[in-house]
Amino acid sequence: MSEKSKASSTYAQKELDKAEKQFEKFDESIKEMTLDRMNETPKVAQEPQTKLSHDEIAKSKDVYLKPERTISCRDKFNEQYRKSYEYDKEYVQFIAENKEIIGEAIEIWTRPYGGMPAEFWRVPTNKPVWGPRYLAEQIKSKFYHRLRMENKPVETTGVGTMYGSMVVDTTVQRLDAIPVSSRKSVFMGKGGF
Repeated sequence: MSEKSKASSTYAQKELDKAEKQFEKFDESIKEMTLDRMNETPKVAQEPQTKLSHDEIAKSKDVYLKPERTISCRDKFNEQYRKSYEYDKEYVQFIAENKEIIGEAIEIWTRPYGGMPAEFWRVPTNKPVWGPRYLAEQIKSKFYHRLRMENKPVETTGVGTMYGSMVVDTTVQRLDAIPVSSRKSVFMGKGGF
């Protein structure tokens, strides 16, 4: 009876060692996932939700956004950043899209520079709106990395091919701000075609 228990314990130990090696390989692949490498991954191609023609954009009402709530800051504004702040606070026209919950308004806090108040914005989606450039840029920067496991050949031995899990990642845009241009082409003239 003791011979069988020794045989089963050595078999179990071999299986544990094999599982430990697989876990170490998985751990190494996770450690290779740096932020720089993740930012280089391709973004998942998605069609824009809003398909408005130039005429529809021109006929739409101009909606100018204002922050709903503001929380002041006691810090002093660093005057070295005044020129870039003046550029970032200019109002631009864009269409905000919520890719996760289609059609739901985007609620977002902004504080583009130290010494500036924090602002809470409620941005309507799928229609042209006017807002500060820093708001559009912050909405555009909202994405996440999706990690999934795939079985891929890890190593080939004389007996066969061993498969293991490898980490594969993609970048998914969660919120998007698409710039709107109401200008017609220089080559078309006033009447278009």
